[in-house]
Amino acid sequence: MNYQETIDYLYSRLPVFQNIGARAFKPGLHTTLQLCKHLGDPQEKYKTIHVGGTNGKGSTSHMLASVLQEAGYKVGLYTSPHLKSFTERIKINGTSIDEDFICEFTAVNKSYIERLSPSFFEVTVAMAFAYFEKCNVDIAVIEVGMGGRLDSTNIITPVLSVITNVSYDHTQFLGDTLAKIAFEKAGIIKPNVPAVISERQDAEITDVFDQASTERSSGIRYGSDLFEMVHVHHDQGKLSLDVRDKATGKTVYENVKLDLAGIYQLKNIGGVLAAIDSLRMIGLEISKEAVYNGLSAVVANTGLKGRWQKLRESPQVFCDTAHNYAGVSYTMQQFNSIAANQKRFVIGFVADKDISTILKLFPADGKYYFCQPSNMRALNASDLQQEALKAGLEGSVYPDVNIALEAAILESNPDDAIYVGGSTFVVADLDQL
Repeated sequence: MNYQETIDYLYSRLPVFQNIGARAFKPGLHTTLQLCKHLGDPQEKYKTIHVGGTNGKGSTSHMLASVLQEAGYKVGLYTSPHLKSFTERIKINGTSIDEDFICEFTAVNKSYIERLSPSFFEVTVAMAFAYFEKCNVDIAVIEVGMGGRLDSTNIITPVLSVITNVSYDHTQFLGDTLAKIAFEKAGIIKPNVPAVISERQDAEITDVFDQASTERSSGIRYGSDLFEMVHVHHDQGKLSLDVRDKATGKTVYENVKLDLAGIYQLKNIGGVLAAIDSLRMIGLEISKEAVYNGLSAVVANTGLKGRWQKLRESPQVFCDTAHNYAGVSYTMQQFNSIAANQKRFVIGFVADKDISTILKLFPADGKYYFCQPSNMRALNASDLQQEALKAGLEGSVYPDVNIALEAAILESNPDDAIYVGGSTFVVADLDQL
């Protein structure tokens, strides 16, 4: 099979969560353990960092990978889902997995895969681990798919576990309280392995993390307890800030330029810096220069897209992959702070998500362009229009995001601003991305 035939086979043969949702969700580690055992347990051949959380785990993973690259390490990076190409999920120093390896891996293991009947995600996790071994990486940053405790990636024993935060998402799988969700996230905290939590949140969440850390003798540090971001502003498209040590009051990083310009990255940066300190404690050499350079060039070093990305000027167009209440609330705060004559919103969602509370975050005086992602889980744009009307949002229906965005741009004045989002898959469909 050539590359396209191989990808078609994987998508058609294996249950894919991004397409069919709950029917593809296979909680538990047994299948991934069996598959990796068949491959010789490649995940044990190099250091790993495990990154979980509700929001920000993708950005955090890419920031850590970028800094480690600048520090001179050969860095594997596994994330999901992809936006444009399957190969985005598996990278080494920002270069996507070789298509020939995907074909070879699938062909060699095809009969075993068919006997084992894993999910698409379980196969991609194993593929990533095998690729990182083949390419002899120094360290790999592994992003959790969903939850943590029962996520396929949780077969690793990392040198560091990082959890960004906890909020409501995938409640049908992870639980209907923040404490239950935190319990699932805390599942990546391993015995005697240091853990970093980016944000100290309410007691019901931190109590779960603290208890897990105590039971597993992991040691736990909260980024928001250690660092304070001050003098925050935007400078030539980058998020500029100073980092202050909360214990001493001293500035430890001055004039940091972060190319991930979303203001919500302030929630992630403390965790990233705490993680870097923890990595130094276990012997990794990471200079301050590597931190500055890595944070200023995350997109260039790793190819990350869709995080508060500006697509054009006059009118300004921004897209963001935020897709749950907490994530969208941060992006709306930032979008609302932009000076514009008229705010316009190109939005679409998946059908298996309660969007009633999310829609309340959007302003009633906005102009709306409802669309749907090219995804089997897509919420029909006409159904979205009716749901939005209940929240006081009015607009027209379009078959896809590109037609909707074209209409929004045509109806805009140069001093208007357009937001594109609601779902990762809506952003992924953008031709301009």
